[in-house]
Amino acid sequence: MTQPESTATPRTASPADRDAQAALFDSCFERQDGAAVLPWRYDQGPHGAAITTVVDGAAGLTASYACGPRRLAGDEGVLVGETGDVMTAPEARGGGLFSALDRATMEAAREAGWPVVFGLPNRASAHIFVRDLGWEEVGQLRPWTFVLVSDAGARTERLKVSRLAAATVPWAAWRGTMARGRLRKRFFARCNVVPIARFKPEADAVAEAVAARHPWFIQRDHEYMNWRFVDAPSGRFRCHGVYQPDGTMCGWCVVQLPERGETAGYVADIVAVDDVAFAAALEAGLGHLRKAGASVARAHAVVGSGWERELKGSGFRPSKADDVRPIIVRVLDEAHPKISIARQPAQWFWTDADRDAELIG
Repeated sequence: MTQPESTATPRTASPADRDAQAALFDSCFERQDGAAVLPWRYDQGPHGAAITTVVDGAAGLTASYACGPRRLAGDEGVLVGETGDVMTAPEARGGGLFSALDRATMEAAREAGWPVVFGLPNRASAHIFVRDLGWEEVGQLRPWTFVLVSDAGARTERLKVSRLAAATVPWAAWRGTMARGRLRKRFFARCNVVPIARFKPEADAVAEAVAARHPWFIQRDHEYMNWRFVDAPSGRFRCHGVYQPDGTMCGWCVVQLPERGETAGYVADIVAVDDVAFAAALEAGLGHLRKAGASVARAHAVVGSGWERELKGSGFRPSKADDVRPIIVRVLDEAHPKISIARQPAQWFWTDADRDAELIG
């Protein structure tokens, strides 16, 4: 079925609308932190303010759509967009507001000079973007899991894949222990790993070195990393820096701690100048999650990407084949030189640090 056309007139929101958007956010997603999360996400990012488009109703905001800027590393400093929250009040769903908001937001992004927007919709809504709104599906994102310990939590997590995966958790945990041993051997006596409270300008050189090897790399200077993780409202991220013996920073790892009652933590980001620094960063992240009580560590990777190969080679296990979500792009300037790589996400440098939502999972 085709989405109905709405007669509503979307408008561009401002920071004055954040309280109303937060109320809609809490209602739609059954949360209570919208008042803290949305100003951080929409207004405080170092790459600029998000474009948010809303529809007014008789009792307040009826719908809201957000698209945040992401600056690509490189001399040109291109800004691209990433779709975020799409929220419609229950009583207004099915009336075409989603399509109206998308069209209005993409037009605003075009006027802002963004050549392309990307998004990670769920499988239930992806077909609407592609079929009705001019988006293209260009790749897939898949979760990977590292079994840290053989316990009930790990079995529950692996049961989501299959009964066989749950039954073989002891074997997977043994493989994980062996994999961590290989990581330690790779970096032993060649670099040091320490917790870091905030990222400093020294991180900029690490990001620049890694960005030079990738045609699509969302800029990760110290300001972005502090905003994205250290200052995130949840307070659930922990960061470790990797340093050469002479004190030069050569990489980092960021993990998301499991919430109380959860058994999974996340490897949110690793940036490393070489394989030695990567091994040190990953082992530090896995070790921190294990000490924090996680049974498994998760990470998402673009199918066919270098990050996926790194996870696979480091002891992570794949999800079931159909447990993927699409990657979509909306091209706004076909002539722009970044459009070709935008359609090849397997060539992107992409980790969970690059998703719009604060928390992973």
